[in-house]
Amino acid sequence: MKATEEKLSREYHESGAWSDVPLDELFRNTAAKHPDRTALVDAPDRAIWTGGTPRKLTYAEADREIDRLAAFYATVGLSSDHVIGVQAPNTVDTVIALLAALRADLVVSPLPLHWRQKNVLEALNSIGAKGFIAADRVETRDVGSAARDVAADLFSLRFVFGLGKDIPDGLIELGPMLAEMGDELVFTPGERPEPADHTATICWSRSGEENVPVTRCHNHWITAAGMIVHEAHLKEGSSIVLPYSLSGLTGLGGGLVPWLLTGSTLHLHHPTSLENLAAHANEVEADVVMTPGPLAQTLDRKLTNSKTTLLAAWNIAAPRPVAFVARRRLVDLQIADEFALVAKARGPSAKMKATALGKHCGPNGCESGPALLEIAVTEDGDTQQPVLLVKGPAVPDIGWRTISGEDRQVRWEETGFLNTNIKVELTEGGISGFGIPGLYALGTGNLETIDTIYADYPGIREAAAFVVEDPVLGARMYAALVPESGHVPDAGAFFAYLDADGVDLAKIPHRVLILQSLPRNSDGTVCRERLTMRTQRLPAAVA
Repeated sequence: MKATEEKLSREYHESGAWSDVPLDELFRNTAAKHPDRTALVDAPDRAIWTGGTPRKLTYAEADREIDRLAAFYATVGLSSDHVIGVQAPNTVDTVIALLAALRADLVVSPLPLHWRQKNVLEALNSIGAKGFIAADRVETRDVGSAARDVAADLFSLRFVFGLGKDIPDGLIELGPMLAEMGDELVFTPGERPEPADHTATICWSRSGEENVPVTRCHNHWITAAGMIVHEAHLKEGSSIVLPYSLSGLTGLGGGLVPWLLTGSTLHLHHPTSLENLAAHANEVEADVVMTPGPLAQTLDRKLTNSKTTLLAAWNIAAPRPVAFVARRRLVDLQIADEFALVAKARGPSAKMKATALGKHCGPNGCESGPALLEIAVTEDGDTQQPVLLVKGPAVPDIGWRTISGEDRQVRWEETGFLNTNIKVELTEGGISGFGIPGLYALGTGNLETIDTIYADYPGIREAAAFVVEDPVLGARMYAALVPESGHVPDAGAFFAYLDADGVDLAKIPHRVLILQSLPRNSDGTVCRERLTMRTQRLPAAVA
């Protein structure tokens, strides 16, 4: 299934930006040339946050597992262009499951780990998923049981597979199943013209109260990741530590695909602390380690290998990047939600370079090179704020939304750009960063809806959600609660209520304020700015 207009696809191929090599072929090429090179390594503390013991595979070993699992998918009836959802943390098993799906010409929809059963159900239903792969658990969350319940409510879902150790009844446990079938599983690849132009993934962007599907083909991923390989000077056979989950542009585009492009060793990491990430990177003598941008300066001081390159990811929820003199090569990844990624190495000024408007060529940056990305802004008529527009061979141009049956609706802008609806900050050199901190990523476009969720807690007269800037995360959700007369709310019970009700984790507040009344604007609406000021303990704050 191709998701790009034929005219655009032809243009991208003629420019040299796109090729006919899909993601799985990148892996198979390395497996053929370097079968004994280590391909995938689990984090040593895997058993603490998900089921199963740590694993380590060479390219040859991983290739055999991928082949058998691709054959298993075909055996149970999953065929080309069927969509399969994946909700699992960074493990060797997860990567194998994802690559096997691509080898079988399936479309993978990696789901955010924080999604609840309701979010998963809505997403899989909207894209007509035929299969679902879920971990047994992620830390204390029972993801496997939630997946089983999703299957019970979604009749189009034919197969639900489990990864890990304690798989609940109702899920097909992939590990033992493959071991039992052994060498009987032999995969026969199909013949597909222009395989890299076909849809590889459907990731998810948050827009207000909706989760919006963002479709990418193999070439979209390879083109975007190629910028990172170039800017980071990533060499073949490098050692990469990846702490981001494989559920979106940051984890896949910033970690998994650069690994495939360079035939490197991928060390999978589950983030629990900065100390743990630094220790892991130091132990494996990482050539490249990804980190949230706000933590780059601190991590830089904790890494012992001066040759380690830092990939600092700045997404639309991140605070303003700060300048500091790193002791190593530092590459900033400016990420506009699931729409666009720009990689730029910092120069001697120690400041993040502004992203200029217009075409960005590569991989060598020459004007004669193939265009990779084009950036423009437009004025929003209501707010007079610049809005980011992106297009190019690294940018998805079609989003999926079910109309009826197998039909899909195409979203095109008259300008030819994909309108991300992300507000940007303009500087003299171009765009200094993407987005307004926190608001888009937290899905807070309609805080009144979240107010209602909080106010439904027994004993609460009124409630309000508001956002407070955070030096690391960019923003956190808070809740202000006004109890009914005679009631004293218990914060612990309030959090337990939200959890039991299956509230989206992004809407569960970081902290709770108990007030006698909510501050109001002159028109009677809640004054969230004053609530934010109160948490920051400013003298002018009034409850």
